[in-house]
Amino acid sequence: MPCLLVLALSLWGGNRKILRIACTSSIVKSAKHTRHHGHITAESVTAPLGCIHAAFIFVLTMYTQLYNRLSFGWNTVKIDMSAARRDPLPIIPFGLAAFAATLFALGLALGTTIAVGMLFFIQMKIILRNKTSIESWIEEKAKDRIQYYQLDEVFVFPYDMGSRWKNFKQVFTWSGVPEGDGLAWPVREDCHQYSLTIEQLKQKADKRIRSVRYRVIEDYSGACCPLNKGIKTFFTSPCTEEPRIRLQKGEFILATRGLRYWLYGDKILDDASVEGVSRIRGWFPRNCVEKCPCDAETDQAPEGEKKNR
Repeated sequence: MPCLLVLALSLWGGNRKILRIACTSSIVKSAKHTRHHGHITAESVTAPLGCIHAAFIFVLTMYTQLYNRLSFGWNTVKIDMSAARRDPLPIIPFGLAAFAATLFALGLALGTTIAVGMLFFIQMKIILRNKTSIESWIEEKAKDRIQYYQLDEVFVFPYDMGSRWKNFKQVFTWSGVPEGDGLAWPVREDCHQYSLTIEQLKQKADKRIRSVRYRVIEDYSGACCPLNKGIKTFFTSPCTEEPRIRLQKGEFILATRGLRYWLYGDKILDDASVEGVSRIRGWFPRNCVEKCPCDAETDQAPEGEKKNR
């Protein structure tokens, strides 16, 4: 399924193009596992059904067992868990420990039904649209890029066949094996295998053009939650797996995005940088840098360059 793997053609080293396979699903980790996507979706249906059946049995069991142990008075209701008021006695003993275990199992069954049911909903949404959340984000950025530069082009997502039924048939086939080999996927007639790759490269180039240059005015150790940069900076640290970068006064940073108290960017390396390190990027506090006034033209691309993109 094309929405699970993205073919990304990236620039590496001396502008050398390589083919990279970037997995965008937390469930499917390789092209081999995409062949089992239909089975994974089927499991997300059968698991909630089995849990619902188990919950139904647990509820009936507790109801029948507690009903035989209830005694009603004028103002009180008593539950005798020692034995059932029933002749003959029940075959399965049901004491206090069994009641607690059944109640605990009922909670697990209901929780699994909700969790796996939501997973099934997400998987079906991805299958019918043939588009992951990351690819939806790429499509939104493509529309913003075209609107910002006022280009006479229309971005068409290449893996959406234009019909939910056609997208559904790509995963659920009679053979049980989805279409595609993990590298090449069926695309629309007006697109090709690298339509999404080309758009990603355009967005990366646009990201470099619209980056802002900053100069470091205060050292930063690279700590995740620095205590000496302010209380607001400490409590608003980005909750991501992306690294923090160490800063020294006088260095320069190209910031590409940011939050109110944090920025994300690439450190501009000089000739004296460490060998083997081609790029250093990550988060850093906003109050450690200041905007370079001499590079204000990098905030917005020139008009001629806008039309050429």
